[in-house]
Amino acid sequence: MKKKVTKAVFPVAGLGTRFLPATKSIPKEIMTLVDRPLIQYAIDEARAAGIKEFIFVTSRGKNALEDYFDHAPQLEQELRKKGKTELLESLKMTNMESGAIAYVRQHKAMGLGHAVWCARNMISNEPFAVILPDDVIAAEKPCLQQMVEAYAENGGNMVAAMEVPEDKASAYGILDPGEKNGPLVSVNGMVEKPAPGTQPSNFAVIGRYILTPNILKNLNKIKSGAGGEVQLTDAIARQIGTDDPVRGYLFDGKRYDCGSKSGFLQATVAFGLAREDLREDLDHYLKELYAGAAAAT
Repeated sequence: MKKKVTKAVFPVAGLGTRFLPATKSIPKEIMTLVDRPLIQYAIDEARAAGIKEFIFVTSRGKNALEDYFDHAPQLEQELRKKGKTELLESLKMTNMESGAIAYVRQHKAMGLGHAVWCARNMISNEPFAVILPDDVIAAEKPCLQQMVEAYAENGGNMVAAMEVPEDKASAYGILDPGEKNGPLVSVNGMVEKPAPGTQPSNFAVIGRYILTPNILKNLNKIKSGAGGEVQLTDAIARQIGTDDPVRGYLFDGKRYDCGSKSGFLQATVAFGLAREDLREDLDHYLKELYAGAAAAT
C-alpha cells in the first residue's frame, strides 16, 4: 500500500540576488504578490494537497520567514478589538501550529539537490513533495493537489512539466518523454539545462515534485553536476527504468516565474485582474495605459 504524501520540502535558502536591493533586508519569499507573500501561495497549495508537515530549508538571514508563520497575539487582539474580522480571518492562514513546521539550514549554496538532501532526517522513509515558491501556479485545482491524486493511483516519482518554447529549453531541466497517458508522460531520460539545440523535447520540469525515499539515497551518492551544484534532476534520473519509475505530469494551470522580475510583474497583473475587488480599477488603468502607448506610436 502506497503511503500518503504528507510532507513537503520548501527550499528557500537562496539569496534572491535578482531582486536586489529589495532582498538585502527581506527574504525574496516574503515579497508580496498582490497582498500575500510568495511563500503563502506555496503553503496554501500544499495544504490543499493534504500536506501536514512543512520543512523549510533556509540559510542565514531568513528569520523573517519564521516570524511570518508565528502567531501575533498583540496584532490579533487589536484587530479583534476594532472589529476587523476579515483581516483577523486572513491572519489565521499565516499561522502554523507548533510542530507542523520545521527549519533546517543549508550552510553552503550547493544547489537544489543538496537543499533537499539537507532535509533527509525529517523526511525519513516516506514519499515527499518539493515545492519551489518561485514558481507560482494559477489553477482551478492546485497543481500539487493534481499531482498527489495522480500519485495515489500510480506511485513512483513525479515531476510537474509544461511545454516551453524551444529557444527557452536551455534554462530548464528537460524531459526525454516516452508514452503519454492523459496528463502523465513516461520519462526515458532527463537533462539539466541542455545546450541550445540539443534538448530531447520541449517538456520542461518546473517547481513541483513528488519523490520517493530512493531519491535521498541517490543524493547521498552523486557529486556536483551542471553549474558545479548537486542537481536534483540527476538524482531523479537515476530512477528511470527501475521499479520506482519517473513520470512527468502535465498539469492544468498557468505558471508564473516569480524568480524573475518580468515574471513577477506578469503574475502581479494576472492575480490582480483575478481579484473581484481589484479587477475593475486595474483593468481601467491598463486600458488607459495601452491607449496612451498606442497614441504615442
